[in-house]
Amino acid sequence: MCSNLSGSIWHGRQIDRIVTVAWVELDEAIRGRRTHKAYGPDQVARETLEELFELARWAPNHHLTNPWRFRVLGPESLARLKASAGPEAAAKLERAPTLVCASVVLSGDPVQDEEDICAAACAVFIVLLGAHARGLAGYWRTPGVLRTPDGAQAVGMGPEELFVGLIHLGHAREEKRPPERIPPADFVTYLP
Repeated sequence: MCSNLSGSIWHGRQIDRIVTVAWVELDEAIRGRRTHKAYGPDQVARETLEELFELARWAPNHHLTNPWRFRVLGPESLARLKASAGPEAAAKLERAPTLVCASVVLSGDPVQDEEDICAAACAVFIVLLGAHARGLAGYWRTPGVLRTPDGAQAVGMGPEELFVGLIHLGHAREEKRPPERIPPADFVTYLP
């Protein structure tokens, strides 16, 4: 946003308008993102995926460990994963044209691992939000097969990695209505 601004704009009202527009757009993007389960056939372009992964690296990350790992499944890795999943679960792996396995590298230190898992989850959400901003649909799944040794091996996850999510990406075939959400008063406490 700032790269398009001249120095004189910083001292006027225009910066307030730009910041307000950005907040409104971000708020709308967060509220407008949906989980989709029906996709068109076109895969997400590699260039778009690279843009999304570039954004993901900006997730909050204590000690800058960069613990997230993303693997874009190709035909061979998808076939291996489907074989590991079995026929019923394999059908769900065919919903989206592009699948990305997200994992986190664990250090063995319980506190660092907890922080890194949270950072990797933020990186996954950034991918989903970035995809939504580009007109794509997404779905964060956690299929059990990727918690098994066979499933992990099918996508190349090492023993030091923990599965975080299987991101489904593509173009939505239908619009989704927003689900009801509980109000913040039901989950927020202001402490004295």
